[in-house]
Parts: sequence; structure tokens; C-alpha cells
Amino acid sequence: MTARGITAPALLALGLLAPACGGPAAGGTLAVFAAASLTDTFEALAAAFEAGHPGVTVTLNFAASSALREQILAGAPADAFASASAGDMDRLAAAGALAGDPRVFARNRMVVAVPAGNPAGITGLEDFADPELLIGLCAEEVPCGRYAREALASAGVTPAPDSLEPDVRALLTKVAAGELDAGIVYATDIPAAGGAVEAIALPGAPAVVAAYPIAAVAASSRKALASAFVDFVLSPQGQAILAAHGFEAP
Repeated sequence: MTARGITAPALLALGLLAPACGGPAAGGTLAVFAAASLTDTFEALAAAFEAGHPGVTVTLNFAASSALREQILAGAPADAFASASAGDMDRLAAAGALAGDPRVFARNRMVVAVPAGNPAGITGLEDFADPELLIGLCAEEVPCGRYAREALASAGVTPAPDSLEPDVRALLTKVAAGELDAGIVYATDIPAAGGAVEAIALPGAPAVVAAYPIAAVAASSRKALASAFVDFVLSPQGQAILAAHGFEAP
């Protein structure tokens, strides 16, 4: 069993794992910081990477990309960083905090999420201006909040949010619990909610697509292993795992 309960043979059978290899390190711990919207996907990626690199343990830290950026700048022990925002990655690059150029490994789209059955009858982005509805957005400083406001501005809608959440999974949790009538999340968050939420189709609405970059961190003491993880995420095996979780190709 891997650390996350997925057997290596199962991953091999699904074609999501290459046979074990010598790799740049025989063992040790790799700290990967990743955007909250990558939670389920990076748990699967970490399990597959561990299974292909015996003795390696991947520890995962999930939060808003902006929060992770600040943690890295403050000296948090990160080896690799996967962001939902090029802007947050660019700020790390400008500070000399990255080892090498960031590489986009996936893309994602913004959608309107509502509780299963859509009890409030949400029909589109225009409902986000209705003060009678309970509307949630991610906080403006985090990527899902910036992307949501971009979509609303493109549609000419001024939102009236009742809740501002620190990351997309916090917002998704409130929508799934019925505490909010609607929120704007990533398309990949919908299946992650296990049927508790559904997406509202937005025909004709401007598409907002998020690009996800990844890079090794300059302060890492395990740069070779971090680079190997980055390469794995971009490899056919890593891309297959991302696609299985609904992410679009870079």
C-alpha cells in the first residue's frame, strides 16, 4: 500500500504509474505545496510518485496559492510549489525563490456551483447580483476569487456576496452544505464534492480558464527530487492522473 491507500499494482493496471525507477534520491521526504483545488489530484499524484520511488514520502500542504506563496517567502520548508495562479508563481520567481522556470502542467475552468437539486433556482452569473440569494465567492486575493471576479466583470455583473472564503474548498464545502445558494469554483471541484453540488451551465458566458504552473523551490535541500516530481506531474503518467480528475491539458 502507498501512504494514501492506493496500491502500486492498481496504479500500474490503470496505466497511471511507471515501474519503479532509481530516480535522483533513494528515499526521504518531499514537501509539496499545492493549491487547494488540487487536493484530490495531488493526493493521487503523490501516491503514484511514491510508488515509483521506493523510500520517498511526499507530504502535501494545501491552501490558497496566495497563502502558500507567502509561506514560501517567509521560509516555510517547501520543495515544490504547484499554483492555481501564474501571478503568485511570478512573484516567487521575481523574489528568486524558484529553482528554474515555472512550467504550466494543467488548466481549469470556472463554473457556478449550487447545492444538489439547485433549490434556489440559480440560472446564471446574473444571480450573483441578487441580494435575496446567499452567494459566496473566494476572497479577492486568492486565485479562485480573482478568476470569479473576472468572469463576473466580463458578464457585466456586480456581485453581492454574503460570504468570502479563504480558498476554493472552503467555498465548495459551504455550497455542498446548503449554507450558500451558489458559488463560483473550478470545474474540477464539482466531482470532488461527491454529488453534493452540481454545476450550472452558462451558455454564452465568457470562459475564464486558469493555468496551473509548477516549479521546484530554490531553498529546497532536495532539488533533484523536487525536479523529478515536477517532471512526473508533466509526464504522460502524471497527465493521465490530472485528466482523470477533470483537468485540461496544458
